[in-house]
Amino acid sequence: MASLSLSQLQKFQEDGFLVLEGFFSADECVAMQQRIGEIVAKMDVPVHCRVEFSTQEEEQLRAQGSTDYFLSSGDKIRFFFEKDVFDKKGSFLVPPEKSINKIGHALHAHDPVFKCVTHSPKIQALVRSLGLQMPVVVQSMYIFKQPHFGGEVFPHQDASFLYTEPLGRVLGLWIAVEDATLENGCLSFIPGSHTSGVSRRMVRNPAGSAPGTCFLGSEPARDNSLFVPTPVKRGALILIHGEVVHKSEQNLSSCSRQAYTFHLMEASGTTWSPENWLQPTAELSFPPLYT
Repeated sequence: MASLSLSQLQKFQEDGFLVLEGFFSADECVAMQQRIGEIVAKMDVPVHCRVEFSTQEEEQLRAQGSTDYFLSSGDKIRFFFEKDVFDKKGSFLVPPEKSINKIGHALHAHDPVFKCVTHSPKIQALVRSLGLQMPVVVQSMYIFKQPHFGGEVFPHQDASFLYTEPLGRVLGLWIAVEDATLENGCLSFIPGSHTSGVSRRMVRNPAGSAPGTCFLGSEPARDNSLFVPTPVKRGALILIHGEVVHKSEQNLSSCSRQAYTFHLMEASGTTWSPENWLQPTAELSFPPLYT
């Protein structure tokens, strides 16, 4: 079974993250990639990406369209693109499959392949061994990290976006669908940075007000030397505590760094912040992990 040993549990508690190499097989990774290929082939490019905008007012409408598209994506499978992949008329400047930054935020609920991965017996056994009583799945993302221009992800804590009271109730599971290397932008962590709360929160502004979200607080300056790069092979799973500080560099290599990641919340005795951008909906409440 995929239960953690006592020493692994201890390491996760100390560092705020834990690498489990070889958690998924190559075949399981290939199945995820193939499924994503099918989803991308059938993709409807969102209207706000395709419309030609010239005036400042239209530009504001586009920004609002983009915001609304993001804010209402919690219970859907939606597409988010890298910068500068569309021309002024909304046509692709690069092949569509090379233009996507990520797909989110409900693959775990709406796609059979990703639902199976998310609720797989070995994931359930792993999470049980961490002591979670009533874990629910709050979101999922497929991240592409495209060759040559997959953008950097600045230092952050997941709980800044997925805030709970009390803290310490959010867990990220990050699955390397392809090798993650120093060259293609693997994750880097500050070990032990998960014990002093969150420095910043993204909150939803009142409905209809622009912008859709704002930040409270700010990320402190952090010494780059504190970050430990964590390259992993395809099939690895990284457990990520909701408050551990992590980042990834831009992908300057010729290989993509695809990953499937989802977040759990321990629902027992926890309040999901009503100010989070992501909210359960009538169509999709946060589904229990344990089946």
